[in-house]
Amino acid sequence: MNVRDIFETMDYGPAPEDASEAMAWIERHGGVFGHFIGGDWTKPASTFASKNPATGKLLAKISQARPRDVDAAVKAARAAQPAWARDAKARACALYALARMVQKHSRLFATLETLDNGKPIRESRDIDIPLVARHFYYHAGMAQLMDDELPDRQALGVAGQIVPWNFPLLMLAWKVAPALAMGNTVVLKPAEYTSLTALLFADLAREAGLPKGVLNIVTGDGNVGALITEHEGIDKIAFTGSTEVGRIIRRATAGSGKSLTLELGGKSPYIVFDDADQDSAIEGLVDAIWFNQGQVCCAGSRLLIQEGIAEDFTRRLKARMDKLRVGDPLDKCIDVGAVVDPVQLQTIEGLVKGSGGEVYHAACEMPKGGSFYPPTLITGLSTADPLMQEEIFGPVLVSTTFRTPAEAVELANNTRYGLAATLWTENVNLALDIAPKLAAGVVWVNATNLFDAAAGFGGVRESGFGREGGWEGLLAYTKPKATARKLPARSAPPSETTPADDAIDRTAKLYIGGKQTRPDGGYSRAVLSPKGKVVGHVGLANRKDLRNAAEAMNAAASWSKTTGHLRAQILYYMAENLSARTVEFAARIDAMTGRRGGKAEVDASIDRLFTWAAWADKFDGRAKGVPIRGVALAMNEPVGKIAAFAPDDAPLLGLVSLVGPAMAMGNRITVMASEPHPLSATDFYQVLDTSDVPGGVVNILTGPHAELAPQAAGHMDIDAVWSFSTADLSAMIERESATNLKRTWVNHGRAHDWSDAAAHTFLAAATEVKTIWIPYGE
Repeated sequence: MNVRDIFETMDYGPAPEDASEAMAWIERHGGVFGHFIGGDWTKPASTFASKNPATGKLLAKISQARPRDVDAAVKAARAAQPAWARDAKARACALYALARMVQKHSRLFATLETLDNGKPIRESRDIDIPLVARHFYYHAGMAQLMDDELPDRQALGVAGQIVPWNFPLLMLAWKVAPALAMGNTVVLKPAEYTSLTALLFADLAREAGLPKGVLNIVTGDGNVGALITEHEGIDKIAFTGSTEVGRIIRRATAGSGKSLTLELGGKSPYIVFDDADQDSAIEGLVDAIWFNQGQVCCAGSRLLIQEGIAEDFTRRLKARMDKLRVGDPLDKCIDVGAVVDPVQLQTIEGLVKGSGGEVYHAACEMPKGGSFYPPTLITGLSTADPLMQEEIFGPVLVSTTFRTPAEAVELANNTRYGLAATLWTENVNLALDIAPKLAAGVVWVNATNLFDAAAGFGGVRESGFGREGGWEGLLAYTKPKATARKLPARSAPPSETTPADDAIDRTAKLYIGGKQTRPDGGYSRAVLSPKGKVVGHVGLANRKDLRNAAEAMNAAASWSKTTGHLRAQILYYMAENLSARTVEFAARIDAMTGRRGGKAEVDASIDRLFTWAAWADKFDGRAKGVPIRGVALAMNEPVGKIAAFAPDDAPLLGLVSLVGPAMAMGNRITVMASEPHPLSATDFYQVLDTSDVPGGVVNILTGPHAELAPQAAGHMDIDAVWSFSTADLSAMIERESATNLKRTWVNHGRAHDWSDAAAHTFLAAATEVKTIWIPYGE
């Protein structure tokens, strides 16, 4: 083809990237890599092949880590951590050097990433690598500011990080940069398929002067990830990958005390309203699902089109699909590259062949050989079809229609995932109405796949928990400087009892849905003072009572939509009504505990309610300074339905400290009262009755924590479990929470200082951060 033919046809000619520098780097290592531990390379051993997915050719041989390799990496990281954490300014300089190092070698990184992963060089060069540098620059600033802005926080210690194969270097940056900024050291395992850019990063980090042991990289299969996850010398696990593996990690770390963040799968909706700019929406859709061959956890893989434009939109979409270029990822003119590995290609092919819908493959020329799959659209599926519900992780789009905005929201949220969502409309009122209603950690308005180090990214539901990026991402790599004391064992009840003074028996009921109700099991027990005197009776709740409480919380969903101002008024009212009964509550606390601190605890509880009322309309989100013409809004949203286990050492103050922030942030909560001292809780529901608290917003159960905890943690319709119980519940709650990957906040047998409101800690636990990206301008 000559120049004249090109101008007449407007066909693209090939523009191949030179891969010689990347291959030369591999050759300098002899084509075989060991692990990077303690600032040096280990001798290669027990290797596996790393291949170019576009050609199937061998790129290098990578070492399979053994237990002793992981032990050595953890030991090196542990030895380096105290000195690394000591000087925040030095960390800032080191991270700045890493950012400059990425920029100086950007072409080498981009080319190696494309060779190893199969993504088009345009994506590696123009998206991935600039974002990698941006993360290290941004977190260099975070390190510089840590002492001033986070004076009460410190590093966790050694972070174990496991990254996937779809964005090998970018995911490394997302995890390594904040970990190092906050003073942690790192043991990282790259994906088995795509280890090369992580090894290049380690090579150049040593050249940039990163202290030995601060960054350690061990390579291998999933068994290496398991060794890191289970290692006793690691303080934090950060994992990005499949939901199934996320569940395994949640169970494996249960009770260990390790901090955990999970960024898991998704089936993200891409909603197009009938007033949308269709051409722009289609171009956005190309980026949403065919970017990186659809191997993106937040890919817009479910297209929801408003009925009035569905036929025209689908016709235009197919025409655009036919013009996509599939081929050699090193060609700068290519739109869709190679799937990462033949195993993944077979998975995609099998899922599509099993589809019951109408399958349309783009009429584009396909390469011969290599792991390539054409851009694909599947229509005619029901909402319950597996391909509408499950992640395909390939260049496959499924589509359906909707009639009204309400139906669009219902369809969008009809999934177990909640990672991201995209909506297209020219109506700003509609956009700002729909975005908060979508069950997703990130929402893009008239755009898609926007990322930045300043804007938190992460999911809800079974897409995981925790955020990466922004201020919210830093909390996962820090802990309070204060050390909590160990909780004493719960005292055995007295062997002899003295009857109650009351002539009339009084057995407190449960409180569910704004009503006092008898326990389903029909059992009750006496509440005893430390000297064995009966001070009352309470019912024993069971799993049916907990299920009823969950249903009551569902019925009170409108509480989440109320204003902070209204919630504040009700909390103030609760404080007022509690104050009027100070003497009664103080006497009850003294009778149950055998102490004389009841009055002080009631006063503190009243003050705590005022604190949560004050915060109800003041726990603001942030407008993030992202490098686009637009804004990324970090909005604090309620977690949803919380089950909480109250402490024994502050039966009223502890209860109020759990109920208050949950209510203030718009959650609904079911509290399991202190086991030995439950009467403060059963008295408290009378305060709720007189304070205009809607039924179902707060529910109170009494009974054995050890029996109710597995029911709460395993309940598929509860979104979070908090436990400050004296009973040893932490491991069990974390393990059982893997059913729907609910959020957990447990004490690991440590006491909490209830005299300190710890406002930001409780408010952060009571909220999820949703990032809403809103570009603006013509």
